[in-house]
Amino acid sequence: MKIGSLDLGERPLMLAPMEDVTDRSFRLICREQGADMVYSEFVSADALIRNINATTRKLTIDERERPVAIQIYGREVEPMVEAAKIVEQAHPDILDINFGCPVKKVAGKGAGAGMLRDIPKLIEITAAVVKAVNLPVTVKTRLGWDHNSRVIVTLAEQLQDVGIAALTVHGRTRSQMYTGEADWEMIARVKENPRLVIPLIGNGDITSGARAREAFDRYGVDGVMVGRAAIGAPWIFREMRAAVNGEADSIPVSEATMFALIRRQIEESIDRIDEYRGILHIRRHLAASPLFKGIPNFRPVRIAMLRATTRAELMQILDHIETAILPALK
Repeated sequence: MKIGSLDLGERPLMLAPMEDVTDRSFRLICREQGADMVYSEFVSADALIRNINATTRKLTIDERERPVAIQIYGREVEPMVEAAKIVEQAHPDILDINFGCPVKKVAGKGAGAGMLRDIPKLIEITAAVVKAVNLPVTVKTRLGWDHNSRVIVTLAEQLQDVGIAALTVHGRTRSQMYTGEADWEMIARVKENPRLVIPLIGNGDITSGARAREAFDRYGVDGVMVGRAAIGAPWIFREMRAAVNGEADSIPVSEATMFALIRRQIEESIDRIDEYRGILHIRRHLAASPLFKGIPNFRPVRIAMLRATTRAELMQILDHIETAILPALK
């Protein structure tokens, strides 16, 4: 699959952009584990223009994580164009536009998935950004605002016509948020449109190697984007790559490898920010990680793990889980 001149190979797997999740360290780990391309956290066009430090830091790229996309969002043409030009100076491989974020603080203000209520404006912004930069411009969006306005088949054509190089579709409407099941039949309809010639990337409920393989085999997408299933589990890309390549439905990753990757995330989060805030940042990964799911009577340990405020305390709890709790279950 190619996006512009960027060749991602056959059946690429991508790490979805996720706020407070896809920082530089996590992106690099996911690349090492088999992700073919990774995306930054959401970058607010307005905050970028105002030179807000927390936002400009999101533009920092580690050369080892390439290919990498930086994703921006906004609701007005001029700020989006100005932000796109700033992003271009960070030299990502791709500039992605977010028309899919459903959360109230973004969509409720007309950005992200909120743009699905104003398709002419959405197209105007996209066309202006495409013209403003020399990078390949891609779009990530949803089926529509709600069940009665699932416009994605037509919208895909319109976006292609103004010059985007690839399209990612999350198989839900904004009204669904993350509830219910992603509608992959609707994603397939987009792909089956003979007018659509740009690559189509499918997103939504890709939680296993089997699901990733089905997305390619049954629904015909060119690429697959993995979001929430990767939180606290960057090794999922290794498992998915094996399944997509037909090697196995699942290649298990050792507990030792999983713990090593979790510890690395903690260390790098602390080194990047500081001890207290770095641990706060990593709690989302710890809370979501399948490494700790299904352990009997785990609640007190889980609470202690998520309340730890120092590196030493958190590492001690992880050591106890790995060397005492899990071995006792075998």
